[in-house]
Amino acid sequence: MTNTEIVEETITFVKETLQNAEGGHDWFHIQRVFKNSMLIAKDENVNILVVSLGALLHDIADAKFNDGDETLGPKMAENFLLSLKVPKRTINHVIKIIKYSSFKAGITDGKIKKKLFSSKELQVVQDADRLDAIGAIGIARAFNYGGFKNRALYDPNISPNLGMSKEEYKKSTAPTINHFYEKLLLLKDKMNTDTGKRLAEERHQYMIDFLEQFYREWNPLKA
Repeated sequence: MTNTEIVEETITFVKETLQNAEGGHDWFHIQRVFKNSMLIAKDENVNILVVSLGALLHDIADAKFNDGDETLGPKMAENFLLSLKVPKRTINHVIKIIKYSSFKAGITDGKIKKKLFSSKELQVVQDADRLDAIGAIGIARAFNYGGFKNRALYDPNISPNLGMSKEEYKKSTAPTINHFYEKLLLLKDKMNTDTGKRLAEERHQYMIDFLEQFYREWNPLKA
């Protein structure tokens, strides 16, 4: 099986697996991350197959939709890639991307620390995934997930928690606006690649502008 065929089979698998997924973590999210990964990879010396598979499979079984089980996604990806007879070395690399690409994977005791694994391929997929969490689409995804979890849009009496541990982050039920300060506005400065950093600037500013407009509309007497 050629690399192109492997990617095509993976796309079919992901589409089928995520056909009923929450709107912010569905096939279209995967597709955007895949396209952003390909864009970023143009300027990086990376293994394109690893990047492609990592992008396509990074959310194949997101823990927050599977009772917090962080082992399910890597297991599903491994079993699928083994069925395609993908080389073990490639599979191991893809599994590490799935394990370490998320924001919460870097949270330890309330601080962002250096992860146990790093590669250029991981950096590309991570940047692509983070780009989809910010800007106009990032805002839409945040409120879609907030609605899915029946969370408040905003509560002036609930301040953002900027020092959460990984467990606190996973269990948070805070209003969606808090998520901007607890994660989304932090992502611009966590980009790994030059392309990722450049693309993040505009999206970050869009979120700043949105928040300013949001607060003006929330408190019209102060506008």
